[in-house]
Amino acid sequence: MAAVKPRVVSGMRPTGKLHLGHLVGALKNWAALQDTYDCFYFVADWHALTSEYANTSAISGYALDNVADWIAAGVDPEKSTIFIQSLVPEHAELYLLLQMVTPLPWLERVPTYKEQQEQLSEKDLSTIGFLGYPLLQTADVAIYDGRYVPVGEDQVPHLELSREVVRRFNQFYGETLVEAQPLLTPVPRLPGLDNRKMSKSYGNTIDLDDDAETLTKKVRQMYTDPKRVRADIPGTVEGNPVFMYHDAFNPDTAQVDDLKARYRAGKVGDVEVKTKLAAAMNAALEPMRERRREVLANPERIREIAVEGSRKARAIAQDTMERVRAAVKLRY
Repeated sequence: MAAVKPRVVSGMRPTGKLHLGHLVGALKNWAALQDTYDCFYFVADWHALTSEYANTSAISGYALDNVADWIAAGVDPEKSTIFIQSLVPEHAELYLLLQMVTPLPWLERVPTYKEQQEQLSEKDLSTIGFLGYPLLQTADVAIYDGRYVPVGEDQVPHLELSREVVRRFNQFYGETLVEAQPLLTPVPRLPGLDNRKMSKSYGNTIDLDDDAETLTKKVRQMYTDPKRVRADIPGTVEGNPVFMYHDAFNPDTAQVDDLKARYRAGKVGDVEVKTKLAAAMNAALEPMRERRREVLANPERIREIAVEGSRKARAIAQDTMERVRAAVKLRY
């Protein structure tokens, strides 16, 4: 009998097109985990409502478009369970029960709570839904007995809150829910085209559905060393977005090392550095573009994968909730 693989759970909010930050920060890792873990990856459409509640018309379209990108990036529906959060209403039931035992100050001290309110000041985020999103995240994982959540080091404090909530729940009702562990993963930091954080709201992204010509145009506009006004002036490589992208996407390390050496010496212009970057990136991304075209050729199949995955996920979630209701003494 085959050994049971430990379960990994992770999700992504469908608030727009996916970009290269999603690819290097999550999707490549999601694909790499599939052979070692029992992976559950979900479209976090309820989480999208925490900030997009005033305009929900695009969420379901983005959800299916995002799933197409996941599959194109190597997430295999034969190996992983791909599903949609709102098609598994048990998430909401467990979320409600977790609210009953979670002290309000625990949520108010979450680092991103005030940060996001400041960053998205044009939106009213003074809602119970926005305050409670860490609890919904906890329910998302706990309802599948998720053992691991893939995170970068900066996200570990967020997972620690989930672990505290599960421990508190179990103190009241016995060892009912599993306390998920962080699965630390190296997450390359890709800045946006303007050297700020890559974000749809900044308009500084390279999207996964950009064609080769669009990508090349965007690379030409990339921020470089602002002190380098001529090609014969030595430039700074460290922290330079163009070279960060070379390191992430250009497999020809000899070429990259040569470009860095000449850049530092003032013996290469930005045009050559960016032209070679665009060529390397297009070569690296073309297989994924081809898979995306194949996936999108049959949009009904994308929907079927999401619905079938949701059906499988819900069967597990229902079993968990039977156990939870029994623990809370809410069985009739």
